[in-house]
Amino acid sequence: MPHRVFRLLTVFWVGSLLTIGYIVAPVLFASLERMSAGAVAAQLFHIEGLMGIVCGVLLLVLGNRLIRGGEEGYRRLRWLVAGMLGCVLIGYFALQPFMNALRMDALNAGVDVGHSAYAMRFGILHGVSSLFYLIESLLGLALVWKLPAGASLAASAASSAGATGRPG
Repeated sequence: MPHRVFRLLTVFWVGSLLTIGYIVAPVLFASLERMSAGAVAAQLFHIEGLMGIVCGVLLLVLGNRLIRGGEEGYRRLRWLVAGMLGCVLIGYFALQPFMNALRMDALNAGVDVGHSAYAMRFGILHGVSSLFYLIESLLGLALVWKLPAGASLAASAASSAGATGRPG
């Protein structure tokens, strides 16, 4: 059961990460006025950041439990999760507050951030944030790719049941 929960949390996190970042956000900017699209995208990335923190912490706890139970294959997965969580924390707590402050300062001045005195700083922060999002996405893809296959889990459970004389 812990294997399945780990897999479910992984695909939920990575799936939402890829969907919001590489499908929803581009569609927003292609369909809406830039300022409206930016506001909606910022809210979606805020939600994605919170989901990433929750999923990352739960995956680390579950990964540690699996490793203590003898599942050494989760040791390398735990490092991928830690890297993804680090990217979320940097983006959510280090970069997003500054980007939001620049966006609000521009709005208070009566212009969108792209046409404000803050445009260059916002662009740099956005580029750094996008880089961390890309790294998180690549780590997420590696995490999904390296998940233990269902057949090997069944074989592992069967062999452990045979060795201990009780069901896995």
